[in-house]
Amino acid sequence: MNGSNGTPRKPRALASGSRLGVFAPASPADSVEMIAGLAELKRHGFQVVANQDSKTEGYFAGPALERLNGFLGSANSDQTDGLVALRGGYGSNYLLDFELEKNLSNPKCVVGFSDLTTLQTYLWQKCGWVTFYGPMVAAGLNAGAGARKGYDEGSFLQAIGRTEGGWKLRLKGEPVLAGISTGRVLGGCMTLLEATIGTPWELDTKDSILILEDRGMKPYQVDRVLMHLKQAGKFGGVRGIVLGDFPESEPVVAGAPSVREVCARILRPLGVPIVFGAPVGHTERPMLTVPLGIQARLDAEGEGTLEYLEPAVVA
Repeated sequence: MNGSNGTPRKPRALASGSRLGVFAPASPADSVEMIAGLAELKRHGFQVVANQDSKTEGYFAGPALERLNGFLGSANSDQTDGLVALRGGYGSNYLLDFELEKNLSNPKCVVGFSDLTTLQTYLWQKCGWVTFYGPMVAAGLNAGAGARKGYDEGSFLQAIGRTEGGWKLRLKGEPVLAGISTGRVLGGCMTLLEATIGTPWELDTKDSILILEDRGMKPYQVDRVLMHLKQAGKFGGVRGIVLGDFPESEPVVAGAPSVREVCARILRPLGVPIVFGAPVGHTERPMLTVPLGIQARLDAEGEGTLEYLEPAVVA
């Protein structure tokens, strides 16, 4: 159970004029990509009021304390309305050594994917924060709206700005097992969800519609993660599953099972609605923005839809 006893704590909605803090909890980004992503935020009328600037340290955007302060500084500042991650990579887990829940006040929109799954899972389990699995400054926003490796503008703006429920995400996938179910949307990057097992912020997946996605994994590696999640009890009580499109994950040997076939073999026996191939997280297609922590209805017919039954943000 999370820090607010299962009741989601929703951030204030973001709109044109909102002030954003850009934080880098993981790896550094190319400056050209960062500039392009910041320009895209400004195109929507957002003001970037804080941009974490720390000296790169190997595969980290900076020392752990600087990355922590980059996050907490924006999260607790009266001058920022929301936070967008610079990019993923690796390193968000280091922030969790500092008892973040004791240093956070009111929830704000936190947008990111990939390595941010670690932080988003923690914020849900420990603080009850609703967060947003979506584009980052140098991973999605930089490529532009509707572009290859870009982002889906409609779902991004609705997720962070719409204060009424009842909006639908077209999942642009295909059913692995058809059906309709309702649950709380949780999840993210599969290997990072797996890495929470055994920690105090291990994701509680009961009654969830679980998002599972990743990239650059051989089908047997996807198989191994899914089997670990199954054997750790993470699929018990799950209401539905939305799978990404797993780019760069083709079988190594001709005739070997594909990622989709692996997912179907392990997950279909759960008997819950499953959609494969949604452009969430790592994808070559325009990335959807998926609020995490609120109730939705999954319809695994056709290309699949996810209908949010409540807003992710408040006015």
